[in-house]
Amino acid sequence: MDIPKIPLGEWVDSFVAWLTIAWAGLFTLITNIIDGLLDLIVNVLSVGPPIVLIILLTLLIIYTSRWPLGIFTLISLLLIDNLGYWDSSIQTIAIVLLSGLLTVIIGIPLGIWCAQRKTVQSILTPVLDFMQTMPAFVYLIPAILFFGIGVVPGIIASFIFAIAPTIRMTNLGIQKVPKDLIEAANAFGSTTSQKLFKVQLPLATPTIMAGVNQSIMLALSMVVTASLVGAPGLGADVYRAVSQIDVGQGFEAGLSIVIIAIILDRITQNLRKPAYANKLQPKIAFSILALLIVGTAIAVSLPKNNNAQNENMSEIAAATNHRIIGIEPGAGLMELTSTAIEEYDLDDWTLVEGSSAAMVAELQKAYNNEEPIIITGWTPHWMFSSFDLKYLEDPKGSFGGAEDIHTVVRKGLEKDVPGAYKILDQFTWEPSDMEEVMVDIANGTDPTDAAENWVNANEVKVAEWTKGAQSGNGEQIKLVFVAWDSEIASTYVVGKVLQEHGYNVTLSQVEVGPMFAGVANGSADGMVGAWLPTTHQEYYNTYKNDFQDLGRNLHGTKNGLVVPKYVEINSIEDLQ
Repeated sequence: MDIPKIPLGEWVDSFVAWLTIAWAGLFTLITNIIDGLLDLIVNVLSVGPPIVLIILLTLLIIYTSRWPLGIFTLISLLLIDNLGYWDSSIQTIAIVLLSGLLTVIIGIPLGIWCAQRKTVQSILTPVLDFMQTMPAFVYLIPAILFFGIGVVPGIIASFIFAIAPTIRMTNLGIQKVPKDLIEAANAFGSTTSQKLFKVQLPLATPTIMAGVNQSIMLALSMVVTASLVGAPGLGADVYRAVSQIDVGQGFEAGLSIVIIAIILDRITQNLRKPAYANKLQPKIAFSILALLIVGTAIAVSLPKNNNAQNENMSEIAAATNHRIIGIEPGAGLMELTSTAIEEYDLDDWTLVEGSSAAMVAELQKAYNNEEPIIITGWTPHWMFSSFDLKYLEDPKGSFGGAEDIHTVVRKGLEKDVPGAYKILDQFTWEPSDMEEVMVDIANGTDPTDAAENWVNANEVKVAEWTKGAQSGNGEQIKLVFVAWDSEIASTYVVGKVLQEHGYNVTLSQVEVGPMFAGVANGSADGMVGAWLPTTHQEYYNTYKNDFQDLGRNLHGTKNGLVVPKYVEINSIEDLQ
């Protein structure tokens, strides 16, 4: 059917862009509130040495769930501390607790409203269906634009993803209250609020708590996804392990998440009927806990004397909140930036982990408002064509010189598919060629179409790649790439050329570590995105004996710290 495509995506983009500008003040307020609450929770949980919180959680678990689980909690938390994941665990617990608090504050009233108004239920039900079935990653896209990179968009996305069970179970619990009890309350002249608080909510509490429990577990399941936009904690550790194919670190961080999930699950399941309620009344136990929490919160919230630090803070440091916006944890560029932070003594600066897309989104937001921002950058990249940017000078050479991008293929490819091997071996182009494709994709063109446009416009150059290469007969060729704009451009172009030469090409997006491992173990045929000798050197050294390096396909790349040209600094030394 020759029906024009409905520009739904463009409508959504326009609506989000309007919201970003029109409601900027509200989003800033929400960001400040959530940041403040999260910092408060982290500070409360971090008071004293780790053993203090470990003992308190152990006692709470023993009171709510009996002593065997208390022993498990004690041993497990000591293990987390021993493995070096205590600070990450505190961050994760704080994120989950804040997300859970938001679901309770907003979800329970909405559930009550649904139970009392059929119209509200009819409207919210499809909305909740949408929220639960939409991939969680999708929530991160507008969240970055609204709230910037960091923990706030992660918490917002977790809250949206996790709130549905609380609303549904609150609604269900109230509706399942026996009708005869409602009729009896009406007969005694009870008001609506009296029926709600004296009859319906007490009877619905088990169902409501089940919904809260599920919401907390869903929020915990989002910690890895939230790390894509810079949320700290165990999710970032897992993400880093995946990108580096560090099985040990991935298992340790994953085990820590499992332990925290078990502890939070058992606590929320048994809060209503603690195991030792006959020994110590719940009102007394939870009052003591509340006093400890409130007292600690007040103590850590007392103003501290930061005048000396503020006097020494540079203008750019204050404007950017000492943050350098980075990309995926484990990327070579992130390692170089960490090295630069050490070599230039930038101890007060924080390198924010996230993703390439999140970094560009934060750049675009700051650029539109002419706000200072410092990012990790590399060339070629389309952002240098779309924004007026500059590299900060690197007098100490922390980021090294120009790099090359190499083509790497599995062993045996030349024998199995000689034509495809020859095309990959002869593939070479200039940074300007790559940027043409990248800009086309950045402007909304599908990568497949952008690659086809470039191939059609550069037949002479493409002919050099295919010269003398045997045509394919539908042989399978699998190329892997990391989701960097540069590698998307090069991989789709090479894939298009191979396809036109008779090969059945599959393009698979993976993380950096799996990209090298896939070619090394033969599950992928090749890649055209190995940045050497710096960015991907660690992965290259790990697998260099298990694949074949066909040499560089592009020369002249560059890494470093990048700022918009309106930012009045010129060197990394200016950050000191």
